[in-house]
Amino acid sequence: MCGIVGIVGTEFNLKELVEDLQKLEYRGYDSAGVAFYDNGKISIQKSIGKIKNLKSKIPQKKTSIGIAHTRWATHGIPNDINAHPHTDCTGKIAIVHNGIIENYYELREMLKSKGHVFKSDTDTEVIAHLIEEHFKGDLYIAVLDAIKLLKGAYAIVVMHSDFSNMLVAARKGSPLVLGRGKEKVVLASDVTPILRYTKDVVFLEDGDVVLLKDGEYKITDLGGNVVLRKVYHIDWDETSAEKSGYKHFMLKEIMEEPEAIESALVGRVTLEGPVLNELKEFNVERVEKIKLVACGTSYHAGLVFKYFVEKHSNIDVEVDVASEFRYRNIHVDDNTFVIAISQSGETADTLESVRLVKRKGAKVISISNVVGSTITRESDVTVFMNAGPEIGVAATKTYVNQLIVLYILGMHLLRMKGIWNEELQRDFEFLKQAPEIFRKILNNIDLEEISSYYKNYHHFMYIGRGINYPTALEGALKLKEISYINATAYPAGELKHGPIALLDPTFPVFAIAPKDNLFEKTKSNIEESKARNSRIIAITNESNKELEKIVDDIIYVPDSPDDMYPLTISPVIQLFAYLIADMRGYDPDKPRNLAKSVTVE
Repeated sequence: MCGIVGIVGTEFNLKELVEDLQKLEYRGYDSAGVAFYDNGKISIQKSIGKIKNLKSKIPQKKTSIGIAHTRWATHGIPNDINAHPHTDCTGKIAIVHNGIIENYYELREMLKSKGHVFKSDTDTEVIAHLIEEHFKGDLYIAVLDAIKLLKGAYAIVVMHSDFSNMLVAARKGSPLVLGRGKEKVVLASDVTPILRYTKDVVFLEDGDVVLLKDGEYKITDLGGNVVLRKVYHIDWDETSAEKSGYKHFMLKEIMEEPEAIESALVGRVTLEGPVLNELKEFNVERVEKIKLVACGTSYHAGLVFKYFVEKHSNIDVEVDVASEFRYRNIHVDDNTFVIAISQSGETADTLESVRLVKRKGAKVISISNVVGSTITRESDVTVFMNAGPEIGVAATKTYVNQLIVLYILGMHLLRMKGIWNEELQRDFEFLKQAPEIFRKILNNIDLEEISSYYKNYHHFMYIGRGINYPTALEGALKLKEISYINATAYPAGELKHGPIALLDPTFPVFAIAPKDNLFEKTKSNIEESKARNSRIIAITNESNKELEKIVDDIIYVPDSPDDMYPLTISPVIQLFAYLIADMRGYDPDKPRNLAKSVTVE
């Protein structure tokens, strides 16, 4: 969550620093601020709300050092005082920080007993005073000594008014990326702000401390020993992260799904069948049990994988919400496959789950969209989604690519275990056609009228059965997170066990109802809902006309193999949620209280 930018080098306009910070708006924030070197002192400007509020306060100045931050409140309410950057008692040290310092209260009380005076309610300010306490003329050493006392997660960038050519940064559990351009060295929470300077970046690792000085950088561990980190080349540019004429990033990214799927399929679809070269070192034929951990949308994709693999094999697939998994007594052995899904590769709960099973001796396969992210470095192997940059907070093309990758992973696993049949071959052939099928859906579907009708409802219930139940969960999540409608989801067969009590004319039902092997059961659940005077939207396949006389509104998708409906239905539930959010006057790219990369528990 939050965003950090730091620049040191030749003089640059402060406007440049703020523009770089704006490239991190998608991460979610409630306030913003900058600190910069100004004639031997540090000047700070910060403001609650959007970066545009901060922009009006920024002077037309040039500087050689600047740090900037967007904050998402964890300690202290959103206001100008709690916004970053924070300073020490002298005002000579300024710091920006992402993450949570778990022992901040104890440190705060210790520092107060030594005469330090605090201005904010944040955990971050503790770090500034701690660095002040250790500062003896060497900022790097002071930071090194201070962070050894911190418990929790942090990515920090620190500046001092005595040094017009230096920044010091460190990370543990929160992402920080480094790039060196021709005249500047830049730090940021992800690569997006760095691309205007260079496409060669270093993803700092936990325990890294970096000194940036005179256009150069040095990375050390907590003991002060120099460490070398791989330089990654980023093959997409800034224009890939722009809206390209679309009203919102979310809509642009939904419309990019055909190309995203093509990228996910490259090298993984052959004449012989599905191939995942990333797994060639794994004895997948020995797998008897799979444990999959994820959060939110990634969890729903994992559930689709569970239904798919268990349908075609005797492999048990357990899918856990990572925030619960990490606190359980987990049992793994040599025949257990552990899969961790994280779009950002920085999801704190999923990352801790990976560390848990690694300590128990398990091998971990991660599925991520971000090259060089923490989870990809700590897993044994990574299968990349290859969806390209996704700026909108609500996952769209990354969800679709998660499904693609998981289907291929499932097929590869089954094939290696000697399981293959006509149904799996049809599924595989369908995947190869998926980009064109998505183009057909996105070019032809018109949800404006339906979305306009339902935009003012306050409640929604999504239902589905079998492999389409996760689609109901994902549809409800999309609607609630960007339109703020109270959307809930249940297996259709569970309606009579409680949820049906909610239904009335003010509570419409969205039924995921393709004509698969459970269609007749789902149809009966639709009838039950209709009998409670709920309005019904159904999504089904083009050749199925059985619902037209039952439901109020119907959306068609192309006929697909039963296993593949979660894929073909996904752009429809995304567009429905997007249109309703937009019609209600909300910004779907920046839903309130949410962030793209959830790096705190």
